Amino acid sequence: MIRHALIFWISIALAAWGLVTEFMIRGLAALSIFILPLVLLALLYYAYKIVPGRTNGGPGRPRTKVKPSAKTMSKVAGIRKTQAASPGKRKTYPFQVIEGSKGKNDDQLPKYH
Repeated sequence: MIRHALIFWISIALAAWGLVTEFMIRGLAALSIFILPLVLLALLYYAYKIVPGRTNGGPGRPRTKVKPSAKTMSKVAGIRKTQAASPGKRKTYPFQVIEGSKGKNDDQLPKYH
């Protein structure tokens, strides 16, 4: 983690050094280099943040709700009834215990089980 932070801050320092030297050489004409990247970043921000908000109803318009059909509601109600009615019942599994052929001996059972 410290290595990544070190690389990040070295990159920031080199970028700042490059900006300072560019302004010292060209003056305010150096700002023309940054116009195109700033415009592209603004367009990307607009496309990412603002446009998808408008297509999904946006903050000003209410979103339409989809009403489930009666068949779907009856299925949901049936599932809820079976789940609520059977908390005390034990599940039945399609497995069974098969007794071994050796038989049981109470003397061989461990004392602390």
